[in-house]
Amino acid sequence: MTPTDIAHPAPLIALIAGEDSGDQLGADLIAALRRRYPGARFIGIGGARMKGQGFDSWYDIKELSLFGFAEVVSHLPRLLRLRKELVARLIAAKPDVVVGIDAPDFNLGVEQRLRAAGIRTVHYVSPSVWAWREKRAEKIGRSADRVLCLFPMEPAIYARHGVDARFVGHPLADRFALVSDRTGARDFLQLPQNAPVLAVLPGSRPSEVAMLGRAFIDAAQQVAKALPGLRILIPAANERVRASLQQLLADNSEPDVPQLLDGHAHEAMLAADVVLLASGTATLEAMLAKRPMVVGYRVSPISYRIARALNMLKTDVYSLPNILARASGMGADAVLVPELMQDDFTADKLAQATLALFNDSERRGAIVAAFEQLHIALRGDLDGHAGDLAANAVGELVDASRGR
Repeated sequence: MTPTDIAHPAPLIALIAGEDSGDQLGADLIAALRRRYPGARFIGIGGARMKGQGFDSWYDIKELSLFGFAEVVSHLPRLLRLRKELVARLIAAKPDVVVGIDAPDFNLGVEQRLRAAGIRTVHYVSPSVWAWREKRAEKIGRSADRVLCLFPMEPAIYARHGVDARFVGHPLADRFALVSDRTGARDFLQLPQNAPVLAVLPGSRPSEVAMLGRAFIDAAQQVAKALPGLRILIPAANERVRASLQQLLADNSEPDVPQLLDGHAHEAMLAADVVLLASGTATLEAMLAKRPMVVGYRVSPISYRIARALNMLKTDVYSLPNILARASGMGADAVLVPELMQDDFTADKLAQATLALFNDSERRGAIVAAFEQLHIALRGDLDGHAGDLAANAVGELVDASRGR
């Protein structure tokens, strides 16, 4: 061991992930940081993927994986106790840096307390400050020394509020090829190469399927009547979603029942000519698969009126491809993806928009070209991956903490 090694022991880095997507981000980040600091130790809260990278998880990630207001409220005393204990343990451990991965309701409070105690903090995955409540950027800046952003338009928003934010690329952009392989996906799913294919994704939660599924399935059946030989694929995100979809399909009086898949959403998108789906992260995946799409969504009328009355929404487009198109300079009024929201969310309108895409090959080609440009922009660095870019941004704070 050299004098330099004694002066600069291997860093201690803490990470806090609260759900499955955060576990994947954390695993990628740990792998990249370990290449930079071979002897580093990693502690905090994480899941199986992070543990597979040698992460020491002090608590089960399921402690933070809660969904819905009622569930959070019922577990609030336990969550507050966990947060207090976690903060005390991290202050005692004195890590070089703490990275809170998404889960802002839990992590920002932890980060703020640790930063006040003199520990450098990073928040990885910005909340959607570009869509609503931009002022949240100031609060996030009080909690984190640095924010790592997945979308290229986000750092400029933080800069307006004096917050250090870095675009590190979106990890999904690394998982899709720039040129998609429709042939391979159809072979995998045992689909004919020359048949028209429609992928339908009505949501990843049973509550979404209950609210949206009937309109999506009815729309797909209308498209099937107009397109002889159409193959309809409906990937189910999990067993509960599959059960909800099976019930909807059992009530279906049409003879051509769609093909229900166990997972394989990416393959279904790649195999499709057009994708019909609910607004959310799936729209980003369909964009990265380079598939023209129609997006629909509906929330309760009361929730929608409240959001509008409080002026919470700062955009008149909702799907990520349209938001990214405008932010990338394709035009302030750019609309790559048809969006059918609230009162426009009907089976008839979904079917009409979907058929319009099937019947316009020139438009589909232009959409694919635009999606390729957006894919490149989301990668951040063609020579690197999101995990590597995030590790560079975290590593700067680690080195500063260790006096390098």
